[in-house]
Amino acid sequence: MRVRLALALAFVVFAGACTGVPAEDATGEEIYLQLCARCHAPDLSGGLGPALGPGSAAASRPDDFLRIAITRGRGRMPAFGGVLSDEQVERVIGYLRERQ
Repeated sequence: MRVRLALALAFVVFAGACTGVPAEDATGEEIYLQLCARCHAPDLSGGLGPALGPGSAAASRPDDFLRIAITRGRGRMPAFGGVLSDEQVERVIGYLRERQ
C-alpha cells in the first residue's frame, strides 16, 4: 500500500515537472527548455529521461520516432500532443537536430 502511494506521488511530481503551455510562437529551444529540459537536461545530456544530444540513441532515430514520442509519450514520458501544435513539435525536432 505504501509503495503504491509513493509511486502515485512520484508520478504527480514527475508529471507536474513537465507541464506548461509554451507560447504559440516559441522557438524549438524555448519549448525544449520549458517542457523537456527538466528530464532530458538543458544540454540534452539526459537525467530522468534519456540523453537526446550528439551520440545519443535519439540522434540516430528518424524524425517520425521523435514526433510520435513527443505527441504520444513514451515509457514514463508524458504525451505533449494536447499541449503542442504540430508546428511546435516540428520546431522542437528541428532544435534537437541542430544540437545533434
